[in-house]
Amino acid sequence: MKKTLCFAAALLACAPAQAAGDDKTLAWDIVAGLTTEIGPRLAGTPTEAAAREWAKARLTALGFTNVVIEPFTIRGYVRGVDKARLMAPYPHDFAVTALGYSGATPPKGIEGEMVYFPTLAALKAAPDGSLTGRIAFVDHAMKANQDGSGYGPYGDVRRKGPAIAAQKGALGIVIRSVGTDAHRNPHAGVMNVPDGVKPIPAAAISNPDADIVARIAATNKPMRIALTLTGHAQDAMPSGNVIGDLPGRDPSLSPILVACHLDSWDLGTGAIDDGAGCAIVTAAALRTQAGGKPLRTIRVLWAGSEELGGFGGEDYAKRHGGEPHALAMESDFGADRVWAVKTKFAPANKALGDRIVAALTPLGIVFSAGEPHGGTDVEGIMTRQKTAVIDLQQDGTRYFDIHHTPDDTLDKIDPSQLEQNVAAWAAVLGIVANEPGPISGE
Repeated sequence: MKKTLCFAAALLACAPAQAAGDDKTLAWDIVAGLTTEIGPRLAGTPTEAAAREWAKARLTALGFTNVVIEPFTIRGYVRGVDKARLMAPYPHDFAVTALGYSGATPPKGIEGEMVYFPTLAALKAAPDGSLTGRIAFVDHAMKANQDGSGYGPYGDVRRKGPAIAAQKGALGIVIRSVGTDAHRNPHAGVMNVPDGVKPIPAAAISNPDADIVARIAATNKPMRIALTLTGHAQDAMPSGNVIGDLPGRDPSLSPILVACHLDSWDLGTGAIDDGAGCAIVTAAALRTQAGGKPLRTIRVLWAGSEELGGFGGEDYAKRHGGEPHALAMESDFGADRVWAVKTKFAPANKALGDRIVAALTPLGIVFSAGEPHGGTDVEGIMTRQKTAVIDLQQDGTRYFDIHHTPDDTLDKIDPSQLEQNVAAWAAVLGIVANEPGPISGE
């Protein structure tokens, strides 16, 4: 398969062929260009800013109109030095990453007795004050599944564990990475900092390193760990969204919003999370134009600062909450094949939902009951407006092997599965964008 990169200086020259909507390599070209020309895009950093300019130029060259950057500021996280070394009973250097919004250690780090907890529930059950002067270690064993639902409960170890440990008096906390791989890669991610809780140094180590800790814990031998995490939170860091429209024939009809997030964690190049999502929604939106403009406008949102707390989606909802939207969709689960669809339509739109399900059946995509999530980048607009929502569920069996790790790179994307995503999205958008009647979620 041809994988030609369209570099920033030549974007306008690339536009005519790709804007036609029938280029089967367009999604690949977008994610390859983003990960090659920009790379990691940690929210609030100069590289995220460069990515916004790149996105604006790319969408403009592809034929989108009203392409703008909508800036906002965030409380960001500036990474520093991340080190972890087991000092006793056996010395080991661990593959480690600080969690987003981690508290900082002194430059020389901290050292203390490490107390092992097999689960988050065990940490919650620890008596208040029992961790004073100690460093908690929380283990867990996230297992792969197709729909990725394990990320909710297992992710709480990262999201909630540091605050719980702080409330127990801990000097710091180390967790097993929230991931399903056996590679010596730590998984980054943000932790929650509730009001009134001072963040403690918090880090994730790779799963093989966590296995070492678990084996030692089973012997009941005391453990000590040295931890150096010098990153810090910083207010008023610049971020922003990039939006662009493909105008429909009837401007009186409410538009369709398709979203992804432009920022990424800084360990890899953000290919599956979420460069692929931006490539999928953009290529699919353009494919609906191949036979002429549909009735409805399709708006693409490349959101900023999703990883640190969904700031881009919330900013979009605040700015555009007064503008009616017919449907909201997001792609933010990698690039493996779409296998199921969930829909939320008003009863009056049942026939529309049925047509969508029927159109996806030839692609091997089955209907799945239950409420669609929508996604972080469209959640704000969904809840404000009660829009219709469609989830195109990708196969997540291997997603959390790669998610938030140094392995999140372009080579992990299968071009044929990426194209299947675009075909599925284009099928859905082609139907909804040509629906003349009202569309609602309830």
